[in-house]
Amino acid sequence: MNRKEFLSDCGKIGLTGVTLSLFPWLESCSDKTRQQTSGEKVRMGIIGTGSRGLFHIQHLLQMPNVEVVALCDNYLPHLDNASQYFPKAKRYDDYRKLLDDRNVECVIIATPLYLHAPMTIDAMEAGKDVFCEKSMAYTLDQALEVYNRRQQLGRVLLIGQQRLFDPKYIKAMQMIHQGVIGDVVGVRNYWYRNNDWRREVPSPELERHINWRLYSEYSRGLMTELACHQLQNGSWAMGMLPERVMGAGSLVHWKEDGRDVYDSVSAIFSYPNGVNMTFESIISNKHFGMGEQILGTKGTIDLVTAMHYTDEPAPRGSGIHQLIEQIEQGVMSNSVFAGTSWAAETSSLAAGRPIMQDVKVVSGESSVGAEADGSKELLEAFVNSVICGKQPEKVLEESYYATQYALLADKAMHEGAILTLDEKYKIPYEPLK
Repeated sequence: MNRKEFLSDCGKIGLTGVTLSLFPWLESCSDKTRQQTSGEKVRMGIIGTGSRGLFHIQHLLQMPNVEVVALCDNYLPHLDNASQYFPKAKRYDDYRKLLDDRNVECVIIATPLYLHAPMTIDAMEAGKDVFCEKSMAYTLDQALEVYNRRQQLGRVLLIGQQRLFDPKYIKAMQMIHQGVIGDVVGVRNYWYRNNDWRREVPSPELERHINWRLYSEYSRGLMTELACHQLQNGSWAMGMLPERVMGAGSLVHWKEDGRDVYDSVSAIFSYPNGVNMTFESIISNKHFGMGEQILGTKGTIDLVTAMHYTDEPAPRGSGIHQLIEQIEQGVMSNSVFAGTSWAAETSSLAAGRPIMQDVKVVSGESSVGAEADGSKELLEAFVNSVICGKQPEKVLEESYYATQYALLADKAMHEGAILTLDEKYKIPYEPLK
């Protein structure tokens, strides 16, 4: 089954086995919902037209049921870039003025982290549905306030956690829930890059405006900008939330340029069943790239590459049969030329099997986004949800906890402590299982 076939089957019982009872949020991008929203249009405003905002614009241009009627940015070059795509859209340098525009039905918020919560709340209170980039908020209290206000106001709210809409992740989690890899005994996440995370600044006074990710008054660094994506993997695979969080962070390499967020972090999230999930990020070495693996008693699924590795594969026959199989998969090893069948001592070297066809692997190097990472599907889900006036199930709660645990881990690093999430921050949670 290829990507297109998988997507067309999302939200209904079919060959994939994906059902709305298992992944109910997919109803918002199913064929049935597409038919319901066909011919309808939403009038959208975009707040924040920098690199991530432009990334979303490329997808919006492919969506006939979206009319971008307003653009907002307080940095003129970014606003000018976006206006090239939507020359008829009204331009604002103050987001409050955009929210006062009655022609705007919904907004995308792609601004620095410290602005996410106040802008989201202001937008919902102005009667707009909201798609806000991750993380949901800059502090634990802000995240709770955003969630509570949405519950009170009833607006559609989606956060930019696109893995929940990425077909290869959906398929992998379906297999995990079906027991294909046995009991989950570990979750590994890492994200390595080798760059200073800096962007060119045309004038010194714009340093913090443009490189906000490097300063703790605007961002929490690697935990909120990267880890937040990957922290959903544990709860999604096991159907539970962590009990304890610990970690360590430091400035190892990029410590001479004035930044004050860590360039190296390691965190451990311990679950009630004893399983640990790890996250590590270093931005001065990129050899291992980005990785997300779910480890089970019978095998492993690599979520990034959409590959399944079994710990107990059956013998695959003669060397020539293995050679043919590996040629078909594009994988080669030396053992097949000796004519041996599979041996236990080489299980770690055994070629995995793809869980889907036509998978585009995302390297994680880009700080803007990548094609085929679920972002387009997530944006489509938001647009359809606005048209239907229906909040997709479960995804907001997942985004909320991904934010809270990213923030909690960052707090644990700074305090050198093992932390638990305070009861006041806990919201109703139904596992994705």
